[in-house]
Amino acid sequence: MITLTRLSGTPFALNSDLIERIDSTPDTVITLVDGTKYVVLEDLQSVVAEIRAYRGAVIAESARLADVDLHAPAAPQSAGRTRRLQAVTERSRTEER
Repeated sequence: MITLTRLSGTPFALNSDLIERIDSTPDTVITLVDGTKYVVLEDLQSVVAEIRAYRGAVIAESARLADVDLHAPAAPQSAGRTRRLQAVTERSRTEER
């Protein structure tokens, strides 16, 4: 989610995955995939920068968690427990051998 500001000055969070397009006419208008429109104080470049920063943070956290999972000791499987899915990488394949 990214944080933006309505023209009234009220901040709100928006799921950036639902953005279809952003127009600068001269107000910044964000159109979602369902047709909902939001007019915000931030300019087009600022909104794009917010989206990039958010998605970069998601990717970085995902990579960090994957690295932690790869180095964590394997827990013994007990009866009745479901197995957790894990990413398979070249490093994990060579460690299994």
